[in-house]
Amino acid sequence: MSRHRQSDDCPEDLIPTRASLLGRLKNWEDNESWRDFFDTYWRLIHNFALRSGLSHEEAQEVVQETIVAVAKSIGKFQYDPKVCAFKTWLLGVTRSKIANQFARRARQPAGVTSAPSDDSGSTGLVNRIPDEQSGQWEQAWDEEWQKNLMEAAITRVKRRVSIEQYQMFDLFVMKQWPAGDVAKTLGVTIGHVYVAKHRISKLIRKEVQALEARGV
Repeated sequence: MSRHRQSDDCPEDLIPTRASLLGRLKNWEDNESWRDFFDTYWRLIHNFALRSGLSHEEAQEVVQETIVAVAKSIGKFQYDPKVCAFKTWLLGVTRSKIANQFARRARQPAGVTSAPSDDSGSTGLVNRIPDEQSGQWEQAWDEEWQKNLMEAAITRVKRRVSIEQYQMFDLFVMKQWPAGDVAKTLGVTIGHVYVAKHRISKLIRKEVQALEARGV
């Protein structure tokens, strides 16, 4: 793969990817690093494909094909955020696989085409955004990237706290139950609910900062 020219189209990564991780991915036998990579990015790719107007099945195909394409191309990828962020390179690979899915859909006989996902909107990005308006693609990708960052941070924190503490946080913060209902359901005091919220929120903020500073 040729090196990209420096451009404003290559913003700083929201989940900076360590050069060390990308270097390890060049070894196809490094199963642990590839598992780390897949666990970090598959949801980002899948959600972006859904948002583009693909069905869940098509989005799964995009995830598989994108990971395979990364595996084939990573050996030639030169990690240099000042030239082009890995996030932007991954967007380009993902977009090409999404376009392939729409091309396959167009070739299918009438009545066989997969229905788009219910949560992807009536018209996919591929259909409604001209290529020259790629800024809208990048905005959508950035939004999914940020969501993926938060989900990755929450997943890491969940592994470090007790089940009860995470349940209090999940019901009170994520599901927005009233504190009294959370306390009654879990058999704890309202004070415990607020303490769990404060502690876990602080851990998540620290984890987000760690991801931004050190990568996945």
